[in-house]
Amino acid sequence: MSEINVTRDGPVATVEIDRPPHNHVSVDLMRRLADALDGIDADRALRVSVLVSAGKSFCAGADLVAGIATRGTGGVDELYVEAVRLFSAKKPIVAAIQGAAVGAGLGLALVADFRVAAPEARFVANFVKLGFHPGFGITHTLPRLIGPQKAALMCLTGRRVKGDEAVAWGLADVLAPLGGLRDAALTLAREIAENAPLAVEATRATLRADLARAVKGQTDIELAIQTRLRQTADYAEGVRAVAERRPGIFIGA
Repeated sequence: MSEINVTRDGPVATVEIDRPPHNHVSVDLMRRLADALDGIDADRALRVSVLVSAGKSFCAGADLVAGIATRGTGGVDELYVEAVRLFSAKKPIVAAIQGAAVGAGLGLALVADFRVAAPEARFVANFVKLGFHPGFGITHTLPRLIGPQKAALMCLTGRRVKGDEAVAWGLADVLAPLGGLRDAALTLAREIAENAPLAVEATRATLRADLARAVKGQTDIELAIQTRLRQTADYAEGVRAVAERRPGIFIGA
């Protein structure tokens, strides 16, 4: 499939997003990724997925110039449909985060059960720097993972959380050198895959409970607020400011 490559090593599937250097999200890309995970779920020989990406960034979110940010709310709504599909995957996912996981890219990283991060990784919920509201279910998945206080710190400041700090916070599970990142993710995946698959899937389903349903409810709320904020002068200024790599000059309107 274009931009999504799936390879297999015994019971472990490696799913690579191949849209370098920054692997910006698009509706089509997320649909192909969800299709790939559906195919892995249907293959009884596969037990675990390792999610990786080519290039410098794990996923730098939406392309503010040419991506869904310019397509209006329809593009975002379609993106969130695919996000719910990703969270509905039945088999465990280990993500390897080599660089920036920003905005929707952070949301994508949070789809995984585990994150193996390089020191160069950067986890960023930068929505407020755009004059925007978090999406991709982040307002549910991030506090669920690291607690409401640290989630608020990330979401209200837009600060970057580096790989070592992410591990300390529980945002990532393993810190590995960049050159050994994929091997470390595969090692964790194989550790999961050596266990009884029906037991693993059942335990995961219990631990994640109604996560996909909760993400659906939260993305509905996020989309409604994003639709309103998209019409503001602050949002237009935020997009310009990020594109020009400068702080935004916001007026609260």
